Amino acid sequence: MTNLVLFGPPGAGKGTQASILKDKYELIHISTGDVFRYNIKNQTELGLSAKSYIDKGQLVPDEVTINMLNAEVEKNEGANGFIFDGFPRTEAQAEALSTYLESKGTEVHAMIALEVEDEILVERLLERGKTSGRPDDADEAVIRNRINVYYNETAILKNYYQKQDKYYGVDGVGSIEEITARLSEVIDELMK
Repeated sequence: MTNLVLFGPPGAGKGTQASILKDKYELIHISTGDVFRYNIKNQTELGLSAKSYIDKGQLVPDEVTINMLNAEVEKNEGANGFIFDGFPRTEAQAEALSTYLESKGTEVHAMIALEVEDEILVERLLERGKTSGRPDDADEAVIRNRINVYYNETAILKNYYQKQDKYYGVDGVGSIEEITARLSEVIDELMK
């Protein structure tokens, strides 16, 4: 079983790459955003709990988020592994994920971060904003703030996984195929 945490600032190409890698390595892609939307739409107990915080403009507590993700892992018992996308975001979440995976006899094998310069990210997101319909992709000030939030949150996690020799930075600039090849080099090495 191979478990990866895929990281990168907004616009780095995480969604595109996760989609390719999950097929290539037969892994289950768990996107925190998708899991939230699914649980809220289907009014699951966890979804209703999360929605009560979101409706008040509050962050969903770690416990609720972690329980949702644990449920996704449970649903996919016997999988070859997982790509966690958008989680963990804090050291407490990383610890909780580690504890949970250990209880399943496995671990996070690597945090792979797509590294892209800010100006390229802004360009990509403004371009995506023309077709995505997402208001947060259309406003440069909002985009720059999202990028800053990412750096402030992830610096902690980068250190957390570096201490365990599990952090891999990958150049996220180039064609989709070139970036996939770079990510695959890291994953192939991990799977040896």
